[in-house]
Amino acid sequence: MKRDFDLIVYGATGYTGGLIAEYLATSYRRDDAPSWAIAGRSTVKLQKVRAAIGAPDDLPLLKANAGEPASLRSMCERATVIITTVGPYQLYGSELVAACAATGTGYVDLCGEPAWMRRMIDAHHDEAKRTGARIVFSCGFDSIPFDLGVLTLQEKAREKFGHPAPRVKARLRKVKGGMSGGTAASAQATLAAAARDPALIRLLTDPFALTPGFTGPSQPSGLIPEYDPRMKVLLVPFPMAPVNTKNVHRTNFLLGHPYGLDFVYDEMMIAPGFRDIGRVATETFATMVSLFGTGGLRPGAGPAREEREKGSYDILFLGELPDGRGVEAVVTGDRDPGYGSTSKMIAECALCLVRDMQGEGGIWTPGALMGLALRERLQKRAGLTFGAR
Repeated sequence: MKRDFDLIVYGATGYTGGLIAEYLATSYRRDDAPSWAIAGRSTVKLQKVRAAIGAPDDLPLLKANAGEPASLRSMCERATVIITTVGPYQLYGSELVAACAATGTGYVDLCGEPAWMRRMIDAHHDEAKRTGARIVFSCGFDSIPFDLGVLTLQEKAREKFGHPAPRVKARLRKVKGGMSGGTAASAQATLAAAARDPALIRLLTDPFALTPGFTGPSQPSGLIPEYDPRMKVLLVPFPMAPVNTKNVHRTNFLLGHPYGLDFVYDEMMIAPGFRDIGRVATETFATMVSLFGTGGLRPGAGPAREEREKGSYDILFLGELPDGRGVEAVVTGDRDPGYGSTSKMIAECALCLVRDMQGEGGIWTPGALMGLALRERLQKRAGLTFGAR
């Protein structure tokens, strides 16, 4: 069925939604431009966004509200893919996922809320398969560089050794730029939900929370700082690891376990050096206070353009075989992870769904559904690099 638009950016009046709209407006001006629209609660605010990003005056504006399910369904019926930044998703996203699943509409988001993701999988995966809706969570820094980084490493491992590496370590070597206000709000909502329902704590700490019916081997927690004698570095916990690791295991699960049934995976950050341990600890504590306390970033807030463009990240992946042989992969991004790089990644995910592939319906990870096609698109358009040896 032909839809009115290839893409609709829902939540375009928010900070990250505005960046996504700006990226589409400035990066796809010519014959390669998709048909698209921006959507939100206020037409007046949408008009301001349209003017601010330099989009054509005839870029369509659509009213849609998380509290009005009929407006969400109407929006879904007009688009091939919905890009949504309206979170926390556990508070404002459930009706949209239901509408996309019911109408066979593609969906991409920036979700880092695994308990909500599992609820949506249980509630809508079968319906999405029936209608052909391709629903993809975690299409930003959570969790694309890690999901596709493992995919790239395992591709090289099969090429070199004829089989995958059963043990993979992701090590964030460099990151410049911060977490988004939306991520902070999602973390607050998750903690509040866990306080009301202790069963959520078990799910949040389960590496296989997103692989219904499958539980693999014991996984490293990544919660305790440690010294790596091989790399000669101090490793500290990575706040996004509890989300990313679940998505990587779901990719393996959805693809029929090409990484193996015994696959073990963890993520940690490399601290600059022992003399910097005190500074790292202080900064981490201050970050957590700002994120989970009342004084943190709010959704819709974010850094200036110059700060975004000066950001970057570099992730090393180490694959280990039982006989001591190994393989490495590296993923880099050319903008700050929380905003500049994320806004490009989710836009290209949506365009990948529209232009590069069909794929069956269901609730997917980026790596399991789009895989190599998305990797190629991100390298060509979104400032990411993927390498392996």
